[in-house]
Order: sequence, then structure tokens, then C-alpha cells
Amino acid sequence: MALTTNPKQLAQAITTMQPQLMKDSRFMLSSSEDTAMLRLIQEIHAHDGREINAKSLLRFVEDIFYHATAIIDAIFRPAMQGQAGALEDIKTHLAAVSIDVPANLAYTIDQISSEIASKNTSGSDAHATTISVLQHLLISYNWDAKMVLALSALAVKYGEFCLVAQSQTISTDPLAKSLAIIKQLSEILEHTSMLKPRFDGIKVLIKAMLDITNLTLKFNDLPLQYFTTDVPAFSTLKAHTPIAAYWTIRGVVACMSQIAGLIGLGHEYMPSTTEFWELSSLAHKVNNIHSHLSEQLDLCNKYLDERKQIELYEELIRLFKTPHVDNMKVLKALLCAKEDLSPIVDGETKQRVNIEVLRHKYVLLLISDLDIPMEELANLENIYQSHHTKQNISYEIVWLLIVDDQSDPWTQTKQMQFQELRRPMPWYTMYNPQSIEKPVVKFIKGQWSFKKKPILVVVDPLGQLVSPNALHMMWIWGSKASPFTTVREASLWNEEIWRLELLVTEEMDSMIHNWILKGIYICLYGGEDIDWIQNFTRTARNVAQQAGITLEMVYVGKSNPKDRVRRNILAVKSENMSRAWDLNQIWYFWVRIESMWQSKMQLGKTTDNDPMILPEIMAMLSFDSSDGGWALLSLGSADMAKAKGSNFLASLKQFDSWREHVQTKGFMGSLRDYLNTLVQQAPHHCNKLQLPSTAGQIPEKVGCTECGRNMETFVMYKCCNE
Repeated sequence: MALTTNPKQLAQAITTMQPQLMKDSRFMLSSSEDTAMLRLIQEIHAHDGREINAKSLLRFVEDIFYHATAIIDAIFRPAMQGQAGALEDIKTHLAAVSIDVPANLAYTIDQISSEIASKNTSGSDAHATTISVLQHLLISYNWDAKMVLALSALAVKYGEFCLVAQSQTISTDPLAKSLAIIKQLSEILEHTSMLKPRFDGIKVLIKAMLDITNLTLKFNDLPLQYFTTDVPAFSTLKAHTPIAAYWTIRGVVACMSQIAGLIGLGHEYMPSTTEFWELSSLAHKVNNIHSHLSEQLDLCNKYLDERKQIELYEELIRLFKTPHVDNMKVLKALLCAKEDLSPIVDGETKQRVNIEVLRHKYVLLLISDLDIPMEELANLENIYQSHHTKQNISYEIVWLLIVDDQSDPWTQTKQMQFQELRRPMPWYTMYNPQSIEKPVVKFIKGQWSFKKKPILVVVDPLGQLVSPNALHMMWIWGSKASPFTTVREASLWNEEIWRLELLVTEEMDSMIHNWILKGIYICLYGGEDIDWIQNFTRTARNVAQQAGITLEMVYVGKSNPKDRVRRNILAVKSENMSRAWDLNQIWYFWVRIESMWQSKMQLGKTTDNDPMILPEIMAMLSFDSSDGGWALLSLGSADMAKAKGSNFLASLKQFDSWREHVQTKGFMGSLRDYLNTLVQQAPHHCNKLQLPSTAGQIPEKVGCTECGRNMETFVMYKCCNE
């Protein structure tokens, strides 16, 4: 069938297709008839670039429909209490709504009403009327504007009808009464029981048309730079919008025909089944179009969201590779979702503040989930408070709580837990953890290797990443490590040697530092075997007495101290075996040693390029990984001997075998030599080394701290329960 712009031929063509189109109310463009319909509609579309404020106009139209429908509902509700007052409230609210409608649009809207009325009077087919409106009055407008302008014409006609109908029921205005009499509304309103289904049909169809028009406006709001014809959902929406516009205007024609048909019918009017079917069928048709296009719009929004997430993720990567004049761009990208420039809460005032408070400062991003250990928070708070009160180096901490709503949805319980954790924090915190955007979470997990254990990422005043995790520095050196950059971390290690003060800071145990100054032999020992502990401490005291040395011992337990360690602490103290640290000291001792290993890994150190300190750290970690006890003996700061519990206890029990060397080699030298002899004589030994999987870097090869051979690699899953 050849295309034509002749309105009569077009109307005739569509009328011919009407039976097939109405037979299947589903919205599908699979048949040749539907394809021809689309071609005909597009033939009379010639958008010349003119634009209207369709959104604002539609809001006003919706308001008219809302209040007009309320008037009709009030009229058809028998013996409605307070009806007059309700209708007056509607009139007052409607009068308060205003919009500037350009004169040319007002004229077009009026012309649409006149065109539909004229076609109805001449007996034209509804399809032909629809095509005539599209071709003669709306040809130059975009599809969404066509729909809004047609609905505006219906809103004016429907609103006028409702106002006159309302005046018949409650108004005392003689002019309004006269108009109602001329339109014979008084007789029509006497048959409300018969007319109510018709108005219900109009209401349902109006809602369907408003829904699909709003959807079309949302489609037009999609940013085109993200979409191409390769996106199926976008292509489908674009291709089917003309059909949505046609059936919307077709619904407008039907509604206006129904309203016009009420005037002048008088008491003889009897509603027909065909009229009800037409309204219902059109509503069903439009709703099916809306349902189909709504699915496509959802897919478009999902695609858009994914594209924007990729864009933000790539922007974050670019930002951290680009020089800046300050840290604001980086912090806005990380913290400010949807341009919210006050995403953080001041820990002191508990008030939301602008991120400007972080400008030109070192910003330490404390990143964790809700399972952040309380010991870490307490120790971090002590370091933070000490630094901020004693020094004048400008840095701030911001807590970023990372949540994964997809695998573990946010709940009220989690919100309360978050607020409870945030309450005592003296630093800045996120006001709403859920505001951290998905690409930021992906960036933090992917680029900064955040898994579960807290990390402390440092951004300098110029927005550059200067440490992927400074928490290790915090635990090892405290505020001395400020401003917590990788450069500062390497510098601090260059100044260090393996010594007792590195293992035990003065803040942890000042008494040990007094013993170091006095030249006392100091023994740190640990493990969970109480029988070994009792045997070891008793033997060590006997040997010290025989050797004539002053010995002090401290029980340092095991990492992740459990019930057995708690019982051991009580036993050590009650039986006066030695001093024993409390659980917090024990935790801090071991977390610092683990932090030393992680710090070395972060700096790319191995036993080959760091033979003096890293092997000692790994030896301590292997002691803690073993099932038995262990001991470290130190004279002064750096003269040390250490071994697993079985070898250390055997050496002490065999003191007579190396006693004669004490005078020439000293007690420490003689003990070290004998420990080495026991290791070499042992036919078999088995060492374990547990390294945290969240450390970021796991070395491929790890040498045994006793024999030097490469250790085998195993995977172990460990629960902290007893």
C-alpha cells in the first residue's frame, strides 16, 4: 500500500485496518497491519525543532484531571457529607495552580478541541479524527508534545464540563444555573446510576493516557550521549513512541466524544454497551503499551546506571593519576553522591559539615564494614587524640562504612549498629553509609584491596594517594608515623633494627623499658599449653638462679586470645609464675607484629632484600601459628635468643651441657649456640606460618625460620571460636 498524506485516504486506510487492530489488544508490532500503522503515523510527523515545556504543562493538566475527577466522584456519591465544602476546597486549590501557557499553544489546544468536535459532528470515524489532529495541528511537534497538547485539550473540555456539572449541584449563581439548564445537565444528573460506569471508564482511560505520557517524557529525558541504536531497549522505545502517541490521542478523541455525547441528551439518554467497550478497550490497549514500554524504560535506566557506574569508576582511576591543586576533586568523587557537599559528620559537634573542612589536609580514610574490632577503634582513638592534642600536623580521619546492599541488605538493626559505632568516634564519619556509590565501593575493593579487615588509605593535600594502607604504621609507630605516607613508612623502617623496643613500645609496657635500662634479662613467652607454661617458668627461674642472672618474665599469650589464654593469665598471676599482660595488651602485641609483616609486604620487601628484620618478624608469626609454646630472651635492647617451646625448654633443662661456655660467650651467646645445636640435631621438625589473607600480598615462597627450606603452601579456614 502506497503512503499518502491525503487525510481522507489515510483515514480510509486506517479504518480498513480497524478490525484487525482491535482484535488483538496486546501491543505488538509483529503484524503487517501494525507495521503499516506505524508507517502511516510517521508519514505525518515532521518535527521542525520547536519545543514546549511539556513537563510543566502536563503537571497542570494532571492537576485539572485530578480535581475534575474529584468533582465527578462527589456528584455521584449519594448523600455525601460535607459535599459543598469539599468541592469549594477543590475549586480553591485549582485556582491556586498556575502556569504560563504561550498564546500559540493556547490556540493549538483550542484548535484540537474544535477539530475533534467538528469531526464528531460530521460523523467522521475516530481513527480519521485522530489522523486529522496529528496531520493538521500537531505535525510539527515532537511525540511527547503531541500527547501533552492533546491531553490539554481534553483537560479543558473535561474541566469545563465538571465545573458546570458542579454548579448544578451546589451553586446559587444564576448564570451557572442557566448554563447547566441549556446543556440539560440537570436531567442527565438525575440518571447518575446509569452514567457512573461511563465516567468510571473515562477516569480509567485518562489515568492510562497520563501514565504513558509521563513515561514518554521520561524516555525523552534520557541522556542521549549514553545511548546508541545498538541498545535494544532504547531502539524499541524510540520505534514505539509514535504508536504510544497515536493511541493516546485516539483515547483523547474517544473521551471528548463521550463528553460531547452527554450534552443535550436529556432524560431519554440510555448508555450503550458499545460506548463502555470502546473506553475499556482503549484503556486496556494503552495500559498494555505502557507495560511494554515501561519494561524497556527500566532496561534503559539499568543500562544508563551501569554506564554511569563505569564512567565514575574510570573517573576515579583517572583522578588518582592526575595532579591537582588540592584534594577537593578526589574527595568529592569518593564522598559526595549526587552533589551532596555535606556528606560527613563532625565527630565533636555531631553536625553535618561541608567537605571543605578537609581541604589542604592529609585525609586518612578509615574503611571498614560493621565488624570493625573494638580494640582497633580504641587504640586508633588513643593515637588520634594524642596526635591532635600534642602536635600541629594537619590530618583528619574520615570513616567510610562499606555496605553491600545486594548480598546483605541494609536494615534498621544495621542502622542502629552503625549509629552506635559512630557515636564515640572523635573523627569525621559518613552521614549516610548508603550514599557511597557502587563504583566507589568497587574502586575501594578493586584498587585498594579492601576485603574485610579495616584499612586506612591516605590522600595528601593535593589529592594524591600516598599510602594504600597506613593502619600498619599506626599500630607500629603511632603518631610518630605522621603524615602516614609510604615515604614516611620506608624512612621509619630504615631507622629500625630488630630490637625489643620495636616489639614492645613504652606505651604498651613501661616496666619492660625500665628493665632494658637496668640491664635485666627479659623473657617474653606465649602459647596456650598450661603444662608447658608451668614447666618452662619453673625451669627458667632455676637456671637464672644457677647462672646468677636477674630474670623477669612476661606471658604474652596468643593472637586472637581465647578462653584458654584467659585461664592461663589467671593461672600465671595466681601461681606467681611471672607477670602476664591483659587481653588488650596481648591483642596489641600480636596485631603490631602482623602489621610489621604487612608493612614489609606493602613495601615489596622479601627475605632476600630485607634479611635483618623480615625473617625475625616471620619467626614470631610462626611461633604464634604453632600449637606449642615459645620463648624470646633478651638482654638489653637487641641481644636476643628465641625458639619454639620444646627446644627452649630442652636447652634450659640441659643447662649443665653448656654452662661452661657462659664465662667466655656470655649467657645469651651460649644459649643461642645450644639452641642452634638442638635444631640441627633434630631429625624432623614441622613449622607452621599463618598469614592473613587480607594482607594484600602473599609471597609465593616462604623459607622456614629454622632450617631455611621453602615451606609448603596450604589454605586454612580459621574460626575465632574456641
